[in-house]
Order: sequence, then C-alpha cells, then structure tokens
Amino acid sequence: MQNCCAVIAAAGSSSRMGKGVSKQFIPLLGIPVIIRTLMAFDAAETVSASVVVCRAGDEGRLQQYIDWYAIKKVAAVVAGGATRQESAAAGAMAVPEGFGLIAVHDGARPLITPEKINLCVNACLKTGAAALGVPLKDTVKKVDGSGFVVSTPDRSGMVAVQTPQVFRYGLYMKALRDAFAAGENYTDDCQLAEKAGVKVSVCSGDYGNIKITTPEDVCIAEAILRMRGIK
Repeated sequence: MQNCCAVIAAAGSSSRMGKGVSKQFIPLLGIPVIIRTLMAFDAAETVSASVVVCRAGDEGRLQQYIDWYAIKKVAAVVAGGATRQESAAAGAMAVPEGFGLIAVHDGARPLITPEKINLCVNACLKTGAAALGVPLKDTVKKVDGSGFVVSTPDRSGMVAVQTPQVFRYGLYMKALRDAFAAGENYTDDCQLAEKAGVKVSVCSGDYGNIKITTPEDVCIAEAILRMRGIK
C-alpha cells in the first residue's frame, strides 16, 4: 500500500460563523472542531501522517491543542494562503517525502469517521483519485441573476461531494501546477483534478459528515455526536 498523508485545510476566514470567531477552535461537546477532525485521522489505519493548514497567526494555539490532546500523526502545521487553492498548495508542499497519496480534508468536517477515511483511501488506490459523496436529498433549482428559476436539473446521478478527497500525489501536484499556470482558482479539489483530466471516483459518504459553517451547524454536529453515543 502506498503511504497516505492527509492535508487538513483549516485556514478559512470563518466569516459566516460570526465576527472574530475561528470555527476550528469551537468546542463540540468540549473538544475543539479541529481536534475532533485530527482524532479521526489519527485513528485511520490508511493514513500515516497529516499536515494542518491554518490561518496565519493560529499556528501556536493550534500546536498547543495538538500537544494537549496528544495527536500523534501531525507532521507539520503551516499557514494557509488567501484562497482554498493556495492553502491546499501550502499543505501539499509540506507533505514529507515518500508519500504516494494525499488526502485533502476540510478541517471543519469533524464528524468524519476513520472507516470513511479508509474507504476513500482504498478507493484511490484502485482508481488514482476518489472522493466521498452522498446522493442529493433536495430538489435543486438553477436560477438567473434576478432570482427566477431557469431549470430543474435531474437529481438522479447527482451527489453532494464531501471530503476527504484522495489523489495520487503526483497527479495532484500536476493539477495544482496546471491551475496556477492557467490563472485558475478552484475551491474544490475534485474540480482541480477534473480540469487536469483526472477521473475521480465517488465512494459512499455519510450524511453525518457535515461541514461546520454557521452557528446552527454546531448544534447539529453535537446532536450527531450524541446520536453516535459520544458525550
């Protein structure tokens, strides 16, 4: 098996969480969001190391939490850039030598499970690129600039993509170089790979693998943890 290193993207502005709030440090049943995320990757047997990309200035606080909670697999903590793509690139450049796979994950998805991480990494071993996804529950509408419905896409075959998204390291780095050379700025790593001609397989995600974006998400995440028997 090729070794896999996770890149945990935790450098977002948290603008929808409220002024001055970093969602990565919000406690979920007493444990910070980012630490719950790192705990899952520590427990995933397919991942050997992780790199955490945080907001500039958060490095010291994050390292303190990593030490307090005895997170074992973090190989580096680095500052992110102005965009998701720049932050992912900073994390990818910090991956230690010898890793054949890279798993890019949103730090704000703390409910990811080791089982789903392993599933996605193993899928990448077979296909070269893989992501978690779940079938859409809601009807989706395309609207115009004035807010009027233009069309209703067929929901069959459509998925809401999640993270981790796992790639062969060489493929991912080439996709990054191509994007920067073309002046493109992608917010999704699958799209980054797709534009470079990489086919991405989708494996079964988890509706509980939510992303913490707004204050309401904190309440939902804690409810899911309780449902899982975590206190």
